[in-house]
Amino acid sequence: MKKVLLILVAVLGLAFAANAQNWIGIRGVFGSSSGAELSWQHGFNANNRLELDLGWNTHKSYGYYNLSAVYQWTGGFTQNFGWFAGIGANAGFWNGYEESNLGLGFLAQAGLEYNFQAIPFQITLDARPQWDVLGAASGFGYGIALGIRYRF
Repeated sequence: MKKVLLILVAVLGLAFAANAQNWIGIRGVFGSSSGAELSWQHGFNANNRLELDLGWNTHKSYGYYNLSAVYQWTGGFTQNFGWFAGIGANAGFWNGYEESNLGLGFLAQAGLEYNFQAIPFQITLDARPQWDVLGAASGFGYGIALGIRYRF
């Protein structure tokens, strides 16, 4: 039974991925906490997508590992140049604080993107304010990020 369930999940996952546009890349984040993120986007249709980001920072007095999930709405100014906006949540682990190492919060994101036609690359610039409601780093934070992704 476990093998059948595993095969079913794999087949559905491949079918889900085959029918949509996927991007993978990196984001350099600057703001209240600077760092880098591995970024993956999965398009549901022409106007909606999910972005998952795995971030890290190794500052000399603290560090973190963070996972963010953002549901985004997209639109275009021209064929290659567009905008996106979304809402989501984040969870992460901080070190260097005396309090709880687990952090949970909510976020918003808005930005601009350019999709190259001749090569499968995307460049983005976005702002991401967030409010952490649990953990040592709770409170308001923000980040501005420059991202580059490859379409597959």
